[in-house]
Order: sequence, then C-alpha cells, then structure tokens
Amino acid sequence: MSSTDANRNEPGELVRGFLAYLEVEKGYSPATIRSYSTDLDQFEEFLRGRKATLERPVRLNRDHVRAFLAELHRRQLTKTSMGRKLSSLRAYFKYLLRHKLITKDPAAGIRNPKQEKRHPQVLNVDQAVALMEAHVDPDPEGLRDVALAELLYGSGLRISEAIGLDLNDVDSDVIRVTGKGSKERIVPLSDAAVERIRRYMSQRHAFLKDNYAEQALFLSSRAGKRLDRRQANRIVAKLAKLAGLPKDVHPHMLRHSFATHMLEAGADLRSVQELLGHENLTTTQRYTHLDMQRIMQVYDHAHPLAGEHKNDTDKD
Repeated sequence: MSSTDANRNEPGELVRGFLAYLEVEKGYSPATIRSYSTDLDQFEEFLRGRKATLERPVRLNRDHVRAFLAELHRRQLTKTSMGRKLSSLRAYFKYLLRHKLITKDPAAGIRNPKQEKRHPQVLNVDQAVALMEAHVDPDPEGLRDVALAELLYGSGLRISEAIGLDLNDVDSDVIRVTGKGSKERIVPLSDAAVERIRRYMSQRHAFLKDNYAEQALFLSSRAGKRLDRRQANRIVAKLAKLAGLPKDVHPHMLRHSFATHMLEAGADLRSVQELLGHENLTTTQRYTHLDMQRIMQVYDHAHPLAGEHKNDTDKD
C-alpha cells in the first residue's frame, strides 16, 4: 500500500473530533467507535468518487446519502447493515449540527431500509418434550441442567433472567424475575419445574466448593460461582444432542417455543406478553404468525375443500 493510500484511510479533522466525542462524552466502547469509524470511512470513500468529502459537510445533501444507500443495495448488503451505516451518518450529522458546522442534516427524512421479518425458530411440542425428558445422569450436574432447561421452556425465561436468579427469587411455585431495564415480574412455575428445582436444590451444595456465601441459583461446576451464558448455551446444546434434536438448539429457542406453544394452546396474547416480560404487545405478536402458519397447515390437510380452493383460482 502506498503512503497516499494509507493517508486516505486516516479520518479527517471533523471525523476525528466526532470519534473523540463518542469516546469522551458518550463513553462508547472501542469496538463501537471502530464501527462508527468504519461506516464513515466507507461513506467517505463513496463521496471521493463524486468529488465530495465529509470534511466539507456543507456541500453534502440528501442525494449523496440516498446514492450511498443505493450503492450498498447494489452490493447486496443486508438491510440491517444498511440501517446501521445510515445510523452512523445520522449521528455524525447530528454532531455537526450541534456544533453549528452545518445548518441542514443531509440524512433528514431518509427512512431506514425496511427490515426483513424474521420469525423466531421454535421446537415443536414433541421436540420440546424430548429435550425436557433427555436422559441425564442423576448427579448434581444432570439435575442442574434439566432444572435450567425446564425454566427456559416451562416459564419462558430469557437466558440472562434464568442465570441471574438468586435463591431468594424462588418461592414455592413462582419465581421473581428481573428482566430488561431491571423490571421485575412474577412468573409461575410448572409442576415439573417445581419438582426439578427441588431435586437440584438437594444437590446444589456439591457445587459450592468453599464459596458457601454464593446466592446464585444456578452454579458453575468448576468454580462454584454463578453459571454464565456460555455454559448455559453448552448445557442446552448437550440436552438437545441427548434428545436427538438439531444441532442449532439454543436457550432462546426454548423461550420462543414456550410462547408459541402457549398461543397454540389458546392463551391470549396479553397474558403471554406479561409472562414473557415484553414491554410492547407488538413484540409478542410475532409469535402469532407461527400459530397462524400451523392453523393453515391443519386446514390444508383436514378441510375437504382445501385442495379445490387452492386450485380454483378463477372463482371469487
């Protein structure tokens, strides 16, 4: 690489000031700042071909930003990546506006690319039951593993919520869960979860080592400390393997399966919303698509006129 090319990759004075602002005033992590820097560098490279630059922002307008997004689309970037890069540009222009270096925001009025709808992956009921009943050794680790899985599926917990539980959060047939934004909710336990937690608690002392003050419900085998996310992922993957399920089963899939199976069984949407700890009902509504998919499959297989209806495209 020539010295000229190396200099081209160095951010200009305005961009350096913006990145310093993110570090000092916003307190962003080095990784986040690198992400902003990469996005702005890519836009700068695009502008260079149009004889423009981020260092002369007063000459930039909405057409530059739109053309950049069009170029990203041509390169087949995902809409998520395009949205992130647009977010970086918005933050930069907002910084310039605040410092009165521009009077108009070139990204104003430009909407984020419409995201593809991603529907959660779920296990069917038979698969979920198989995982819950996976044959494990009746030792402390095995009892812990099935108790954890039962909470993820039986109560629909996030993995962070499950491993964040303390002993005093468990009360008979309910648990106190701390969710996103440190919001607490009370979640019922299934009969199976009550029994499996009871059996695990009878052997929990085997994990304590010399750390008897540890209050975490689920403990690591090695250090006797709180189970971490990586270990929990390995536990679910191991149970899935024992049950003969696909390799990509992860803890959040059990939460998705809980929500979907609740709706399939007739639970109303708002009740499921409360159980999951969703702030907005629209977040919970994504599970209704999966339920409707199942209903349509049942219709297509069972209704005597389903086949005729599909093929008869000329009738109203």
